[in-house]
Amino acid sequence: MNRNTNESNEFDPFKAVRADFPATERWTYTDVSGRDILSNKVRAAIDAHLDERMYNGGDKAKMFALIERVREKYARLISAEADEIAYTKNISDGLNMVATGLPWQPGDNVILCPELEHPNNVYPWLNLHRKGLETRMVDPHNGHIPIDDIVKRIDARTCIVTVSSVSFAPGFRTDIERLGRICRERGIFFLVDGAQSIGVIKTDVQNSYIDGLAVSTQKGLLGLYGMGLLYVRREWAERMRPAYLARFGVDLGDAHEAAMDGYAYKLMPGARRFDLGNYNFLATAALDASLDLLLEIGSERIERYLAMLSHALAQGFIELGVPVCGGAPGPHITNIVTVGVLGNGNHASVEDPRMNALAAHLVANNIKFSLRRGLLRFSFHIYNNKDDVERILGLTSAFLNNEIH
Repeated sequence: MNRNTNESNEFDPFKAVRADFPATERWTYTDVSGRDILSNKVRAAIDAHLDERMYNGGDKAKMFALIERVREKYARLISAEADEIAYTKNISDGLNMVATGLPWQPGDNVILCPELEHPNNVYPWLNLHRKGLETRMVDPHNGHIPIDDIVKRIDARTCIVTVSSVSFAPGFRTDIERLGRICRERGIFFLVDGAQSIGVIKTDVQNSYIDGLAVSTQKGLLGLYGMGLLYVRREWAERMRPAYLARFGVDLGDAHEAAMDGYAYKLMPGARRFDLGNYNFLATAALDASLDLLLEIGSERIERYLAMLSHALAQGFIELGVPVCGGAPGPHITNIVTVGVLGNGNHASVEDPRMNALAAHLVANNIKFSLRRGLLRFSFHIYNNKDDVERILGLTSAFLNNEIH
């Protein structure tokens, strides 16, 4: 099988990138939506941090400098300011920080599409029923978040609208800019779960009218588990009070980290008020290295490259007669291609015997992907190339031919 998935010279940088990810020698790895693989540069940064801690105990001033350096780099990646970035444990942590920190009142409501959200962007809102927050739920339209239906549910008591920028299944892109503009016009906090988009597609929180954006570092940011980042637009952050408060959320100027100046206190500016205790320095060291790579290549170039691979895979599946969610490739597909029937299975399963057999065939041939809600989910990042597309389609073709005969 020789499909036309040739890259132009614009994508040449990705050929060198692939060599820095040793897992690509062992696997056809298309599962960044589940978790990333680590580069040699990230591993070297982790080792350097551990060596410094093991042999020298670590220099706290340098460790804090690392925190601020990475905060600034991530802010640059999403077109934010450093003071608008807080460190979290993961996306769930960030979403809960927003849910509990907003100045909403009993009787206010939040609008979301739970069938297309990870449960961790549903439970924080259900948990607040006990304090009087109403949850308004809308149903998906053919696997897409229904923006028109969300807008119809907005009223004078709507304080939050929350969506995923790209759903984890079936992996369709949400028109964030349109929904964000509507929320901004009506003074509603627009909260985005960026699990499947940050590091993969260009994200500009200013142009997309995003007020809050939660992300973790083990997927598109090519880092480790155990750390996340939360963007909160300054105008909103300084109206919010964190549910939990620690020393780094209190503004004492340049005072020592263990200092305390009486019992009156002033919160840190912007989203820094949400920082709690000491940081995950190891995960930050890893992110320092991976952000350098992402910023060097550039978000726009990464987005175009991954869309090229994904569209080629989707079109190839269609030509083979494999059902592709969303049909012909278009702007709704970013780096994720899902095949099968949405809902024909649980969170990590597929009930269709034929699709299960195809999944087993691909796994037996070292293809890494996920099973989500009845779908086979393939997701690309910068270490993938056209050969990965060809290999998946070739194995699928061989499976189908064997099935016929």
